[in-house]
Amino acid sequence: MGDVAAVIKVMPGSPDDDLDALQEDLEGALPEGAKIRGFERDEVAFGLTALLPTVVVPDGEGGTEAVEEAFETVETVESVSVEQVGRL
Repeated sequence: MGDVAAVIKVMPGSPDDDLDALQEDLEGALPEGAKIRGFERDEVAFGLTALLPTVVVPDGEGGTEAVEEAFETVETVESVSVEQVGRL
């Protein structure tokens, strides 16, 4: 088995949320075996910016589910959705 890379869209709860702090919180929430390869930012609307971390996880049962659940536990996260998935 190899690894899977996924781009996950993380929406903050408010346009006033500190995105740098949110990035750090997401990195701290990662389950064992998952790694973040980088972040992009996407301006959605009305000053709201989404974070788009590229996450690498082992290719196995559950895929990115553990990462999605971990990200949802971060206090300032409003929603989490997988945008792209591909094998490495």
